[in-house]
Amino acid sequence: MISKTLECEPRRWKIIEHVREKFSCRDCEAITEAPTPSNPIPRGFAGPSLLAMVLVNKFLLHQPLNRQSKTYAREGIEIDVSTLADRVGACVVALEPLIDAIRTHVMSAERIHVDTTVPVLAKMKAVVGRIWTSMDGPRFARPFALFWLTIVCSYLSGFMACHEP
Repeated sequence: MISKTLECEPRRWKIIEHVREKFSCRDCEAITEAPTPSNPIPRGFAGPSLLAMVLVNKFLLHQPLNRQSKTYAREGIEIDVSTLADRVGACVVALEPLIDAIRTHVMSAERIHVDTTVPVLAKMKAVVGRIWTSMDGPRFARPFALFWLTIVCSYLSGFMACHEP
């Protein structure tokens, strides 16, 4: 007989150190060093899995960066909200080609249903936030589309805020 138990391990944080050795040529005394490993954000400290977690929590789970910062602090990792915001912005820049491709795909539809304008309470005053949920038929029946559409729509909502009368 087999008995099964579902368990959850707490999230683990780790720092990965990449050691790059320097080599010198005895004949010409030139020094060479292995290139640094690629990183989603140039010269950034956050690794790809941390960046993915921050983006998923922000755009898919709708968790604000201040709550994420507090959650990480409870786990012993101090990441300031402004640092998280900088990393989200850098990720948007890095994902720009993908966002452009999705925007082109969405805008190529014969018709698009868009639901917009949701009032949001921010610092004791009403601010209009825009959540654009777009559907154009069976092409967006796949689950991943909602996450990427949220990113595209967040970009478009910032664009529309600049053009309001």
